[in-house]
Amino acid sequence: MDNRYLNVVDVEATCWEGQNPPGMPNEIIEIGLCVLDTHTRERVAKHSILVRPERSVVSEFCTTLTTLTPEQVATGITFAEACALLRTEFHADSRPWASWGDYDRKQFERQCAASGVRYPFGSRHTNAKAAFSASRRTRKRFGMAEALGAAGLPLIGTHHRGDDDAWNIAALIADMMEQSGWPAD
Repeated sequence: MDNRYLNVVDVEATCWEGQNPPGMPNEIIEIGLCVLDTHTRERVAKHSILVRPERSVVSEFCTTLTTLTPEQVATGITFAEACALLRTEFHADSRPWASWGDYDRKQFERQCAASGVRYPFGSRHTNAKAAFSASRRTRKRFGMAEALGAAGLPLIGTHHRGDDDAWNIAALIADMMEQSGWPAD
């Protein structure tokens, strides 16, 4: 197991204002990934993997939220290719990983099951949102931007873009590590 590096993942998915249109599931359209060196607490890499949806479309609401257009995601790779890339390039099946809340983990599980694609991650996932609340000794669940403010850290980049959100979540995790508030392996 590779314990030195932590993959911090944030996904953006197709979404609509209100209910999904019939037959259109939420599908990952961007996988943001930031590699955090847990020894130095430095963010060493930032990536955006665009993923082409196969059974849904990028709505106007989704573009407003994420800034991702249908034309941009049409240039992405398939979900199966993205999962393979996570394993080969980012050692996702052997590295621990974290996301803000459980949405990202559950979305991967749902989409892998629905498409018959091998789940790209190992079993060592940390819910950074829950860890942040625990480190603050509160039941309150902070949104990522709110947590950055509470920690005195800037929001860098565009909120609801996977790579920027992963970068910001990694800053929160590094800060928790600095304060001894990150759960030990």
